[in-house]
Amino acid sequence: MRLANVSVTYSERRLFGKPEQVQALRGVSLRVARGEKLGVIGANGSGKSTLLRVMTGVLRPDAGGEMDAQGMSSALLSLNAGFDGELSGVRNIVMHGMLMGLSRKEAAARVAEVTRMSGLGEAIHRRVSTYSTGMRGRLCFCTAINLDPDVLLLDEIFSVGDQAFRAQSEKMMLERFQQDKAIVYVSHSVAMLRRLCSRAIWLDAGRIRASGEVEPVIAEYQCAARQRQ
Repeated sequence: MRLANVSVTYSERRLFGKPEQVQALRGVSLRVARGEKLGVIGANGSGKSTLLRVMTGVLRPDAGGEMDAQGMSSALLSLNAGFDGELSGVRNIVMHGMLMGLSRKEAAARVAEVTRMSGLGEAIHRRVSTYSTGMRGRLCFCTAINLDPDVLLLDEIFSVGDQAFRAQSEKMMLERFQQDKAIVYVSHSVAMLRRLCSRAIWLDAGRIRASGEVEPVIAEYQCAARQRQ
């Protein structure tokens, strides 16, 4: 997966006056190789979630930028991962599968396993807008895991749900980090980045401020954070 000079600008409505133009990403270029474990760190509002949404194809870069998935499918694991609240859990599972390139039949074949793993039972047929945060998180996690993408994108989440499900989901996630699948992991936890990632980038105000081995990138990020205190 390759991003070249990617910028993302959107309009933010204001109570009074004209909408304000906000640039969430500014000329970001990076590559994610097959099997690579890339950590992304940065303060709130630095563009981390926007970056993941570009990588899934949910957001399109501004003119002049390019995102090339190079035939790699991706799935975003986030509590706000684009699930349609007006659709049922079943329809959301199928929709996400088809967005990844599966046929409707192939996507529908994942429904039974997602239902079993998530423990949602008959709630899988209800609108997602009726779900609790925990239920939505379990649906999102189990859908992303079962679609088995080439690139798994993790946005500030490692485990969700009650204690039993958290233990189950953490085990499954650790297994994914051991497999030959690319993972892009957004987190504020430097301990988890050190433990799980082979490379890291530091995003600051929409720009990549540092990129490379995990420890030097974390050191630069922490040094800047202390200077701002």
